[in-house]
Amino acid sequence: MAEFAQDHSKSPPPSGRLEALLRRFARLSYGVVVLLIYVLASAALGLALAPVLWGWHHFAGMGAALSPVLHWIWLGFVGSLCFFGFGLHLLIVVPIFNFLLPTRVKPFKGGYYQLVAVPWFLHNALFYLVRFTFLPFVTLTPFGVWFLKAMGMKIGRHAFINTEYISDPQLITIGDDAALGGSVRIFAHYGGGGNLVVAPIVIGDRATLGAGCCIMGDVEIGERAVILPQSVVLPGSRVPDGEMWGGIPARRITRDEMDLMKKDIRGEEEPG
Repeated sequence: MAEFAQDHSKSPPPSGRLEALLRRFARLSYGVVVLLIYVLASAALGLALAPVLWGWHHFAGMGAALSPVLHWIWLGFVGSLCFFGFGLHLLIVVPIFNFLLPTRVKPFKGGYYQLVAVPWFLHNALFYLVRFTFLPFVTLTPFGVWFLKAMGMKIGRHAFINTEYISDPQLITIGDDAALGGSVRIFAHYGGGGNLVVAPIVIGDRATLGAGCCIMGDVEIGERAVILPQSVVLPGSRVPDGEMWGGIPARRITRDEMDLMKKDIRGEEEPG
């Protein structure tokens, strides 16, 4: 994966007439793709909503004979059940769409307006339907782990994932007993200089990612390594086994440095 850290100033030549046309009318092509994504998203949301609307139609009227107060409580209860029913159905519908559609993301670097970027765009568009609606409600449950795996994320045994701030799940590998703290941001892409880079992320066995840290594309974190909270691990970083990294940008933190930090936090002075 080291090649993704290099600076390629130009995209590869168009692979055919269709891509040449797409690049020539980039903004128009982008707009058309976005509209198609909206249609696709509406189809997925509609399939997840359909059984919920059926349930509302059949069960909401059961409280009609109750007193006005109990009737509204009943409607609120049924409505809440419908919300969770919608979310659970969405966890099933979206991976099916992701499986059936051309969403097989491959590492690449080049301009944003390329055919090779379409699977990446489509994969994340589907994933975000759940990430921004229902994923926070199942992040720490078996339903959340199942959904991430169904979307292509490779998750080892007993891995602990306490974040929904994820992108590009197909290109993320989490090892056995690894721990991702709250609000960890992990995404297998980055951009700059007119280029989009999509590159895998590998988190080793028993590695620990502290709360709120940021892991960008083309990063490998070794076994038993520790990333301190709120740190930013830049693209191309290779964290060796057992090391502790922290800061912005993240770098190796020795045990002596860590001990000094702890003393400073506690307000302890070094002996004179």
